[in-house]
Amino acid sequence: MDFRQLERFLAVVDHGGFHRAAEVLYVAQPSLSQSIKQLERELGDALFHRVGRGVVLTEAGRELVGPARMAVHALGLAVESVEAVRGLRTGRLQITAMPSQAIAPLAEVITRFTAQYPGVRVVVRAGATVDEVVEAVRTGRTELGLLAGVELPERPGVGLHPVARQRFVVVTPAAEPFQTGARVATSDLSGLRVIAGQTGTGMRAVVDALIESGVELTIAVETEHREAILPLVLAGSGIAVLAESWREIAERAGAVVADLDPAFYLEVAYVSHEGGLGPASRAFLDMATERQ
Repeated sequence: MDFRQLERFLAVVDHGGFHRAAEVLYVAQPSLSQSIKQLERELGDALFHRVGRGVVLTEAGRELVGPARMAVHALGLAVESVEAVRGLRTGRLQITAMPSQAIAPLAEVITRFTAQYPGVRVVVRAGATVDEVVEAVRTGRTELGLLAGVELPERPGVGLHPVARQRFVVVTPAAEPFQTGARVATSDLSGLRVIAGQTGTGMRAVVDALIESGVELTIAVETEHREAILPLVLAGSGIAVLAESWREIAERAGAVVADLDPAFYLEVAYVSHEGGLGPASRAFLDMATERQ
């Protein structure tokens, strides 16, 4: 058993099949299949059930996932430590971020980081909910995470590094009776239709809290596609409650952005694996938290 076999095994797990995993790894699918078969022979058990074009983990496969991730993570730290001797002139950093926080504060930190370490490639993965981001870091699929919630989660296996608090704003089409920069009482939202994110997101938590408090909001659209919300608002499908990181983009697009009164906030934090960080991850996290 070697590192490449474990890396390929995890790629099949994470991408749901051999075809997509081969594309991501830039290897021929027969070569990938042969690596997995060799690993299965060495372990003496099948790791996947082949179901059509997809795969399902066997019991043995499920047992291997955790140790495989720890082994790949440990070797990655070792490789990055060697690269650090060269002053982070090369390398790769993976971050899983929720969409609104990928706008701010992540984009600004990436800009500073890549200016200082131009040889390090930064890869940003999407995590729609707090649970998705935490799981990506905990299992070692990514080195750092960036999440936001009405409350920050306390989960085993990961460390939290708070960096910001973002206010929620109401985003409406220009036809609505609100003005940009104004304070809008939550009671003034009664009777309006709202575009809501899926359960597990901060924006959905605020919408649900408003409804529970007696504000008569109607969820007109529920979407997992964060990029669709602003176009839906501008088209008149409803209003939206979004993190303040969307303010500048929404205003430039012609929407009205107003503050909620009373205020609701998102707590924003980076997440790191408790097993340790490589030099690139550590340098990025230090840069992201240095102004806090």
